[in-house]
Amino acid sequence: MPIKLENVGIAVSDLEATIAFFTDLGLTVLGRETVSGDWADTAVGLDGNHAKIALLQTPDGNGRLELFEYIHPEAIQTEPTRPNEIGMHRVAFSVDDIDQALEIAARHGCHPLRGVATYGDVYKLTYLRGPSGIIVMLAQELTRG
Repeated sequence: MPIKLENVGIAVSDLEATIAFFTDLGLTVLGRETVSGDWADTAVGLDGNHAKIALLQTPDGNGRLELFEYIHPEAIQTEPTRPNEIGMHRVAFSVDDIDQALEIAARHGCHPLRGVATYGDVYKLTYLRGPSGIIVMLAQELTRG
């Protein structure tokens, strides 16, 4: 059976701020919608499911994020995940210029958790805390010519 990754879904507290962050990094908004109804309740497993959503795509067309801000039931604020916690905890992006990407992130109040590391002669990379506590990994490949 063929399988393909469709998107990564992330619940956020402020959809507009999160869209601004990811579009400034280079993603494009493919669409926005407000979803609710029996089909949404069944698919997601929440009674009265009602959310604003946006689908974003990376410039290469291969990666997609589905961001959603819950209207009902009320979103539950939790402590942001840490890199060593079990479960999904980060979204990773390749960038051409990590310094430029970090300048963009800083304009949104988002900074590296610790700093920028160099992995051998392969990558410069960092984890940063994005909107709604999302951990975002940025990696610049050093061997690209």
